[in-house]
Amino acid sequence: MTLTRPPLSKQPTANPRTVGQRFQSLIVMLMVSLLFAGGLAARLAYLQLIEGPRNRQLADNNRIRLIPKQPERGRILDRNGKELAGSRLSYSVFLWPIALNEKNRSQTLKRLSTIIKVPEAEIQKRLDQAGYNSPFLVRVARGISPAQVTAIEEFSHELAGVEVDAEAVRYYPNGDLAAHVLGYTGEMSDEELDRRRDEGYRLGDVIGQMGVEAAFEDRLRGEWGGQQVEVDGTGQVVRILGEKPTRAGGDVRLTLDVDLQKAAEAALGDTQGAIVAIDPNNGAVLAMVSRPTYDPNLFSTRISEEQWQRLQSEDTPFVNRALQGFPPASTFKIVTTAAAIESGKYSADTVLPTYPYIQAGGIQFWDWNRAGFGPQGFAGALKWSSDTFFYQIAMGIQGPTLIEWTRRFGFGRKTGIELSNEEAAGLVPDDAWKRKELNEGWFLGDSINMSIGQGFLQSTPLQVAVMFAVPANGGYLVKPHVLKDNEASRNWRQSLDLEPETLDVIRQGLRDVVDGGTGEALNVSNLPLVAGKSGTAEDPPRPSHTWFGAYAPLDKPEIVVVAFGENSGSGGGAFAAPKVRQVLEAYFNNPKRRQQGQ
Repeated sequence: MTLTRPPLSKQPTANPRTVGQRFQSLIVMLMVSLLFAGGLAARLAYLQLIEGPRNRQLADNNRIRLIPKQPERGRILDRNGKELAGSRLSYSVFLWPIALNEKNRSQTLKRLSTIIKVPEAEIQKRLDQAGYNSPFLVRVARGISPAQVTAIEEFSHELAGVEVDAEAVRYYPNGDLAAHVLGYTGEMSDEELDRRRDEGYRLGDVIGQMGVEAAFEDRLRGEWGGQQVEVDGTGQVVRILGEKPTRAGGDVRLTLDVDLQKAAEAALGDTQGAIVAIDPNNGAVLAMVSRPTYDPNLFSTRISEEQWQRLQSEDTPFVNRALQGFPPASTFKIVTTAAAIESGKYSADTVLPTYPYIQAGGIQFWDWNRAGFGPQGFAGALKWSSDTFFYQIAMGIQGPTLIEWTRRFGFGRKTGIELSNEEAAGLVPDDAWKRKELNEGWFLGDSINMSIGQGFLQSTPLQVAVMFAVPANGGYLVKPHVLKDNEASRNWRQSLDLEPETLDVIRQGLRDVVDGGTGEALNVSNLPLVAGKSGTAEDPPRPSHTWFGAYAPLDKPEIVVVAFGENSGSGGGAFAAPKVRQVLEAYFNNPKRRQQGQ
């Protein structure tokens, strides 16, 4: 609209009554204008001088975005370089808190929650933790499907401040293979973040939660990078203001042999229990299996409620039974034999009668066959696993000597394997322990039970494997380890100072077990000569636990294998020995091993 001045001839004649009023109006308007201008100037000065820094920050935050770049996690490899854990690209959903429209925020979160199947309250919690003025992207979902990506694109007009981006997530190409050794990764909990914030972790970071993933977190995690970018009003990047490259995590090479691991897992099948294979000369763990198990890939993205409930319905699938304590049963007779001869109370050529049972303290302690085996020496007692022979030994050497040698063999303490957070120390009971826990002292019956690996004694399958390594390597304790370049553990050996005759009689007894005794399942033509020992531990009212441990070749042992069946029933020679045989067959009949001269 254009304003024009009226012609001069038609201008009205001044009215004497209104002349003063016109001047009064002009004066009032002038005063109001001066006051307004003064207030505006004062407000501008306040905004510039007092609030200037804050408003500049808000302006910058609205145009500058910090885009963190997650480092690729280091790989986990077997001893021959085969990948056990790596990374793959997956779609994740992020929120940019400062870009969320406050007016429509609730509607945005509701729509997003519906699409990505994450509770709205959980998304809101992430926002609250990050702060609404945060320029950082906040991850709210990982591993979303292509259909969910498409839905977010379709509803993008309702999802201001929501972004989808590809990022690397953990991937285990063999599924549940070696799950208890590898562990899994997952986002940090609030408690973990509070505890480790000083180590450079931030909201939404993914860390190792169990196994090797947790034990070697510092080596695997890498270092975050990122970009500082300027964006326009639509959120599009205008220019990159600064950039810090990510540093990928380091690889971790294990002592595991993936082919032997597969054989051990096949041998154990669905049996609840464990199989451990180690090199008796240096403690390198060649295979370690525990059942039941889980697929660590489930935790690389958001695990569903149905998946979680299914895992919970199983019998503690996250527990590594190779590192948990159970009565070692008659495999422990190796220790009782060493304690007897080394104590000087029995010679290596001692022969004792055996009986259906031995009576002590008014209690009958029965042999497993309820008949006895006639006169036996140490080798024969090991071959037939005579209980009453070892009852008499325990009565002769008494509890303190047996307890001392039990500890010398490494029982009652952690082995030193890098998975210490999941390893139990086991239990070597003594008089002090009984008085504290049961308010009673040590009885002769406790020594009798302990002599055959029962009573209160608890040992892990890995500890039992270390015990078998002693006669295999000539009398040394070794330190189990899963890191291939762990030179400190590889070179660690502790002599038990066993007399040659002690080693000889134990070795002869373990060979006799396989050559005509309870371990005949391993006396086969496709294996070198094997030595071993069975064990069956009562666990009333549940079925018994079963054990078998073995090493081979007899003259120069390369491998120890221990199989354990938790409440499997049957006997160690019948149930566990065939599983050990399967692992040994996989080891010795592997064409690659023969080509490499291992």
